[in-house]
Amino acid sequence: MALARLQKTIIQALQDRSKLSTDQVQVLISSPDEMSGDELENLLMREYKIRPFDILMAKCRAFDFVPFNAKSFLRTERTHEYLDVDFCREHKVLPICKLGDHIVLALADPFNLSITSRVHELTGLKIKPLLADKSVLDDLLKEDKQQMHSEDFSDVVAAFGEDSGDDSNKTDIDETDIEEDSAPIVQLANRIIEDAYFSGGSDIHIEPFENAARVRVRIDGVCREKLHITPKICATLIARLKVMSNLDIAEKRLPQDGRIVYKQFNRKGLDLDLRVSTAPLNHGEGVVMRILDKQKSTLPLTALGFSEENLSLYRSLITRPYGMVLHCGPTGSGKSMTLYSALNEINDPDTVIRTAEDPIEYTLPGLCQMQMHRKIGLTFASALRAFLRQDPDIILVGEIRDTETAQIAVEAALTGHMLFSTLHTNDAPSTISRLTEMEIEPFMISASLVCICAQRLMRRVCKSCKQKYVIEGREAELMQRAIGWTGEVYRACDDGCPVCNGTGYKGRVGIHELMAISEDLIKGINSGMEAAKLKRIAIRNGMRTLHQDSMLKVREGLSTMVEALATVPPDLEDLDFIRNAATLEEVLSDNHGH
Repeated sequence: MALARLQKTIIQALQDRSKLSTDQVQVLISSPDEMSGDELENLLMREYKIRPFDILMAKCRAFDFVPFNAKSFLRTERTHEYLDVDFCREHKVLPICKLGDHIVLALADPFNLSITSRVHELTGLKIKPLLADKSVLDDLLKEDKQQMHSEDFSDVVAAFGEDSGDDSNKTDIDETDIEEDSAPIVQLANRIIEDAYFSGGSDIHIEPFENAARVRVRIDGVCREKLHITPKICATLIARLKVMSNLDIAEKRLPQDGRIVYKQFNRKGLDLDLRVSTAPLNHGEGVVMRILDKQKSTLPLTALGFSEENLSLYRSLITRPYGMVLHCGPTGSGKSMTLYSALNEINDPDTVIRTAEDPIEYTLPGLCQMQMHRKIGLTFASALRAFLRQDPDIILVGEIRDTETAQIAVEAALTGHMLFSTLHTNDAPSTISRLTEMEIEPFMISASLVCICAQRLMRRVCKSCKQKYVIEGREAELMQRAIGWTGEVYRACDDGCPVCNGTGYKGRVGIHELMAISEDLIKGINSGMEAAKLKRIAIRNGMRTLHQDSMLKVREGLSTMVEALATVPPDLEDLDFIRNAATLEEVLSDNHGH
């Protein structure tokens, strides 16, 4: 039986490259036996002395593939984030990188047409194939896990030499060691920042201990260990980061805050900033860096996890002509992103918008943004005073931290301006108590307030490996109490998959507690009512609590019961009683159904 068409194309390509004569081509094409791709390749190398490189180029021409030099590829643990190493060894494939919704994949056998569809099933990504030499790919995939570069750090750490094991912190740091681009510590600092950025991290933690120091990165809200270094390397690393942040490297007794404009320190065009905070700890200085991606744009409100009811209500509230919209929640709960998305939605040429931020996290067209600078007296309060003299329609204050800022913010909301800001409180009703503690009169709070939105970020269950099950027992009881429903939901796979890096979760979704002002709430605030009773009024008026919204996300298959209960605790209130009570007085009574 004659050779297949693609095999003939390979032979023809070798003839075009002057590697086979016309007679040799005729002999091969007229071969009576059918040969596999491997058999043809072995025959060409053994009988006709064709080099593997020439065969690779001929196969690329036949299959219209791009050649890939696997010898230059540095394999790390993250190489197998999407495809397990055993799968790669079995099928002779190597994932190179992910580009948007494509995975770049090096193949050894282009004749195996089923492998690309199999990879697509496993990863959910489209395939961009490259062709690599089989023997080189085999050697690369034979490396043990211990031989792989751990997250791309081992080669840089090794550059410090054998004396890096010295635990002494007394050695003076040479300025050239932390400023020259070729210095190992400069490369290590850059590698840590870039690894965190490309892995989707939000914060980098560098933490010293007695005999070692560790580097951790927060990804999807969970800290993951990346690297262990000696105390000596840690001290030098922190000195380098201080130089990048324009901080005092000699001051180790007091906390310091700075900012790294990373574009100045790399040649890869990464346009990101890092907010740097140092603090003296019991075994030396520790550093936390928040990654601010300047290339990242805001998401539309529809992509933030708002339920349909909350989204419709929130959109109507932020278009009010004046008042105060507050977002509350802990650090990293998505408050800034939601505020930027809201401003982006109401931003138009007819509206004057001013923002006071520390730091400026996203740059939006049409907004005049101001960076705070406390050392020279530029605080939120002073910025807010300046804005009131600049004829604004909408003002964003990054955070209400003190009484002075709170008072000016309330006054701005009472004098015809729309004011957006954030506070650190657990839920929406407790924000009223926080403002009262800041010595804001209750009647001013009720008169200025439009709404309070409490929020959290909850991890999304991985779409590729999530498992369906029917909730029972305590889980079913909690779901029934929260949203009056039970049934099939999803849980995370224990072992995960390459898509979620073995965690069972990929990405995050917001949950919200939106408390809009109402006549009953105004009366309650003015009478000095405690937060628990204000919450009952808000629930009776239709507010969905954080716990209820988290249960809705579980019902919709976006997250799991375990993640929902780990993010926010169940409500203590009897929600059915509050909704169905005949009068508000009955709801507010101390024995209202407990």
